[in-house]
Amino acid sequence: MADIVNIYDAKTQLSALVDRASGGEEIIIAKNGVPKARLVPIPHVKASRTPAGALRLTYIAEDFDAPDAALEALFADGG
Repeated sequence: MADIVNIYDAKTQLSALVDRASGGEEIIIAKNGVPKARLVPIPHVKASRTPAGALRLTYIAEDFDAPDAALEALFADGG
């Protein structure tokens, strides 16, 4: 069950409410008793991988993945 906090208290306790939300709680912020907003945790997203540069490649040709006629000829007869 979400905790309901009025907007005045939310303004004065924002840091604590954010800490609670980041801990997994859902907090509803109400104005004059009417729910207006929901404070929820943001799911953790893994950082994208950064290439290690082990091969020290700095350039890949535009036609790198273009079909190779010689290779296609090897498979053209079905095996």
